[in-house]
Amino acid sequence: MGRIICAGLGPGDPDLISVRSDRAIRAARHVAYFRKPGRQGQARRIVEGMLHPQAVELAMEYPVTTEIPFDSPDYNRLLADFYDDWADRLATLAQDGHDIVVLCEGDPFLYGSFMHLHIRLRDRVPVEVIPGIPGMVGCWNATGEPITWGDDVLSVLMGTLPEEDLIRHIRAADALAIMKTGRNLPRVRRALEQAGRLDDAWLVERGTMPNQRIARLAEVDATDCPYFAIVLVHGHGRRPLTEADE
Repeated sequence: MGRIICAGLGPGDPDLISVRSDRAIRAARHVAYFRKPGRQGQARRIVEGMLHPQAVELAMEYPVTTEIPFDSPDYNRLLADFYDDWADRLATLAQDGHDIVVLCEGDPFLYGSFMHLHIRLRDRVPVEVIPGIPGMVGCWNATGEPITWGDDVLSVLMGTLPEEDLIRHIRAADALAIMKTGRNLPRVRRALEQAGRLDDAWLVERGTMPNQRIARLAEVDATDCPYFAIVLVHGHGRRPLTEADE
């Protein structure tokens, strides 16, 4: 019996892959990764030059991404069938004695696509998950400012939430990391403005990657945002005061 090994890749910079994930990726003879049809895929791009020359690549191409609403029955059915199919394929390989490394950006258990395979595979074959640095951690380090202090409450929100829910959560938290921005950025920007937090918000695009961009959200075009982007609001909680604070 082989194993399914999910390797967390971290936020995007190959230098931030853990030693353990690096070893697993370089030794793998079967490597699976998610991607849009016709694209290389971000996970595959991160490990460029790391794969063994004899590695068999398994590109798991999503049947749908943003073409139809994510809460529609068709969207759920298509993705459920997709995950069922790939769980069967990977389980068959493992049952034939092969180890398969599945690549996952960030940390696999923090909103990662691998979670949907994990629940389908864990009772069928041995599954190992190697943690990775979450993308949001790479982004808030890129700003050069601590995301939380003392008793600050950090909330992680999805830009797909209804606007009124975003406003409620934004008002209740000290620090914020808002994911899944992209085409949802105008809604996120309006919610932050309504909650009185827009002036404190930063947009980090492609954090830790070569084309990283950091800007105040109030100063950017909210209609032009890549998929790999996070909105951050830093906390300012309890801490010993410096002369600058005073």
